[in-house]
Amino acid sequence: MTITRRFALAAGAGLALGGRARAELALPKSPVVVTVVDVAGNLALTQKAIEAYRRARPGIVSRFAFTKAPAPELPSKLKAQQAAGRVDIDLVLTGTDGIAAGIEQKLWVDLKPHAGQLPKPAEIYQPAALRLNGLAQDQGLCVAWYPSGPLIEYMPERVKTVPATAEELLAWARQNKGRFMYARPANSGPGRTWIMGLPYILGDSDPTDPAKGWDKTWEYLRAIGETVDYYPGGTSQTMKELGEGSRDIIVSTTGWDINPRVLGVVPAEAKVGTLKNFRWVADAHYMAVPKGVPDEKLAVLLDLMAFLLQPAQQAYTYDEGYFYPGPAVKGVTLDMAPPESRAALKEFGRPEYDRMIAEHPIEMPLDPDKLVVAFRRWDEQVGSGKKR
Repeated sequence: MTITRRFALAAGAGLALGGRARAELALPKSPVVVTVVDVAGNLALTQKAIEAYRRARPGIVSRFAFTKAPAPELPSKLKAQQAAGRVDIDLVLTGTDGIAAGIEQKLWVDLKPHAGQLPKPAEIYQPAALRLNGLAQDQGLCVAWYPSGPLIEYMPERVKTVPATAEELLAWARQNKGRFMYARPANSGPGRTWIMGLPYILGDSDPTDPAKGWDKTWEYLRAIGETVDYYPGGTSQTMKELGEGSRDIIVSTTGWDINPRVLGVVPAEAKVGTLKNFRWVADAHYMAVPKGVPDEKLAVLLDLMAFLLQPAQQAYTYDEGYFYPGPAVKGVTLDMAPPESRAALKEFGRPEYDRMIAEHPIEMPLDPDKLVVAFRRWDEQVGSGKKR
C-alpha cells in the first residue's frame, strides 16, 4: 500500500483526542432508549455489534431504535431540533459527506473533553483509518474504512471493449447514450469517490481544491453528464439498473461491487475495472453525537463507541463485503468474522483487490469544507435538472 505524502500528513487534528478532559460522565441509573440514525448504510456493518452492546452491558440500554435517512436531509433536521431544544437523535452513523456537513454547521458534540472515556486513536487504528479519523476533527470517530474506488463496474457480455482511460469512457458513453450512470455524490459513496478520483485520473492542477484546481474534472463531468439519463439519489438504484440491464457501466467501489453480487441484485459475473492514472480515494464511516443530547445519554454513547472499536466487534464490519475490507482497528482478521461473512467473501470477493490495494496509491478524501464545496458545485453545474 502506497500512502501519499498528503495522506501521511492529513491526520492533523484527531490523531489523538487531546485537550482538557472533563470528569467522566456517569451512566444512567435506569436503562435508556438510544435512537440511532444511519445515513451511510453503516448498520449493515455495525447493527449486530450495537445489539451485542445491550447484551454485554445489561441495565444501560433498554432498546435501540434504528432509523435510516438520506445524508443531505439530516443537517436541516438536526438544526431544527437543536433550535427547538428537543434533540431526539442520539447517535448518527455517517460517511464523510454527513460528517463534513455537520462540522460546517457545528452540529456535533466535541469529543475532546471526553477523551478519558474513549480509546486513544493512535493506539487502536490502522494507519489509513487513523488518518481518516483526523477528518472528523474530534467531532466523530471512524468506525469503519475501506480504500473504496473509483472503479467502473460493467457487464462483460454487454461491454465488449472495456474503457481503460477517462477519454475512452467518455467516447463509449457518447456512443451508448443512457448506458452509463452514477448517483448523486452528496448521497453516494461511489458517486463522491468518482468525483474525488477524477482529478487524479485527469491530471488536474490541484486534486485537493474543487473550487480552483478541478478545471478538467468539471469539464469532464459536464461532458459525460450529457450522456446520462438521470442521477439517482442513492447508489442502490444504480446497482439495480445494472442488474436489470438498463445500464451497462456504472461507478462502483470494492464494497459496492461485492455486496450487491452477494445479494443477487447484480449478477455474479459482473466485472470491475480502473481507468489510467487510477488512485484509491479512501472512504470511512463515522460515529457522531448531535449537540443537545443529555449528559446521561452521552455517557452511554461514549461507552458504546468504545465498545464498537473493540476488535471482536470490529470483526462484524467485514459484513458481506459491503465496505471491504471494513475494520478500522488493528489486529482484526477475516478469520475473526462471522461464518456468513467468510463464506460470502470466499465466493464473491475478488483476490485482485488485495494486489490493487498494495499497488496503487491511497489518497485522502477532501477535507470537510472542500467536500461541501464539491457537492454544491456538482448539484448546481452537473446534476441540475437530472437528479431524482
